[in-house]
Amino acid sequence: MPYLPFPAPSSSSSPPRLLFWTLASFLLLLLWDFSGLDLAMAHWFGSAGGFALESHWLWRDLLHDDIRLWPWVIELGLLTAIFLPIGTLRQLPMARRAQLALTTLAALLAVSTLKLHSHTSCPWDLQEFGGAATYVSHWAWGVRDGGTGGCFPAGHASAGFAFIGGFFAFRHALPKTAWRWFAGAMLAGLVFGLAQQIRGAHYMSHTLWTAWLCWTVAAGIDAAVSRLMARSRTHATAPVSRLSALTPLTPAE
Repeated sequence: MPYLPFPAPSSSSSPPRLLFWTLASFLLLLLWDFSGLDLAMAHWFGSAGGFALESHWLWRDLLHDDIRLWPWVIELGLLTAIFLPIGTLRQLPMARRAQLALTTLAALLAVSTLKLHSHTSCPWDLQEFGGAATYVSHWAWGVRDGGTGGCFPAGHASAGFAFIGGFFAFRHALPKTAWRWFAGAMLAGLVFGLAQQIRGAHYMSHTLWTAWLCWTVAAGIDAAVSRLMARSRTHATAPVSRLSALTPLTPAE
């Protein structure tokens, strides 16, 4: 049997299944946007006087300010691990380690770029919470709400969701580890998103869209890397297959 330089992809998370969940979650997000629940949830924590817990040490200091640099520290570690892997990362081929590091970076940059060009303001900017802005859906592209903008999607939640790329990198060889990465990234992203929701810095839809964007970026890069690795396997095994088809020469009698 010819030597395969890369592990074969697992069938447990096939491309059709991943595509189904990507599209299904997209439709659920659209339903959430049309439900009007964003404002309703904002009113759970805010009033005409603003958001009482905006400056609370737990939500602002511990779960926001104190962890802002950690995603970039971890990202630096993942970039280093491409060439100097440690722990479970040693069980991934270099291509998958590079996929993990670049997927995380791409997700963080994608969310940051969208925020930079967003006209959507945060809940604490709305008139009903003591600000100057009026509520405008983030789907109303180009329409300004009178606030500072730059609030969609949820950048802080991406500090957790961006690492969902670990699910895709590990799923081909270590499914259990992949699901641990998925659970950890989702839990961290939701906690960070909830912290900002309580402070009035984001609507729940901002957090959910960030999760979907990070998932979609990771899925797209995984598909591209898998295709490149499959092509490399084909090139690596083709000479072996041709040689094995040749009839051995026998010495002349």
